[in-house]
Amino acid sequence: MDYSEILDRLAALDTCAISDALDSLGVSGTVDGIVRRSTRERVAGRVRTMKVGVGPAPEKSKTHLGSRSIAEANETDVIVVEQKTGINAACWGGVLAHAAKLKRVRGIIIEGAARDVDEIREVGIPVFSRGVSTKSARGRIHEAEVNVEIQVGDVVVKPGDLVVADGTGVVFIPAAIAEETISKAELISATENSMIDAIHEGKPVTEVLGRQYETMLEDEKSK
Repeated sequence: MDYSEILDRLAALDTCAISDALDSLGVSGTVDGIVRRSTRERVAGRVRTMKVGVGPAPEKSKTHLGSRSIAEANETDVIVVEQKTGINAACWGGVLAHAAKLKRVRGIIIEGAARDVDEIREVGIPVFSRGVSTKSARGRIHEAEVNVEIQVGDVVVKPGDLVVADGTGVVFIPAAIAEETISKAELISATENSMIDAIHEGKPVTEVLGRQYETMLEDEKSK
């Protein structure tokens, strides 16, 4: 896959257009309840995963959770973390935010809690999380695995999948259908933009948002 070209296209689309495109394909990729904690940026990139385990890190591990993911990441990546241990502890904070920003990671998405939110905002890296907590990971949780299959909400997420996150939510796109999903989302977005133009030109909203809008996804499925 040519990530540079496809990520440029993806970055121009919001989560709603992507969600609608996935609906038309019968695929579930939307996760609700994960909230933007910093910046006002839309994040679009390739998924790099991290899975968190219970308890202190094994003796053989000498690094803090998140550091390996950052070290291996590049500028196309969004680090996606599964912290579903049931333990109230943050798995991302200020020091990691600084390191990820310098590595040009596109953003962080956490199925779990973040901390140091004020500092993360000052750093200026986009972070989305299920919750926040002042509690440290130290002695409570550790980085169990990186770049493995994880679960975010009800969605199974794999390394190399694509993700978009904005003020509305988070949507994951399986790598195998990335091109098809983005193409459909572009058509949906273009259709909605033409409707907005029509409204500003004075066309009655009852006409603009008529049957064409209600059947837009059905029309896409029939193509």
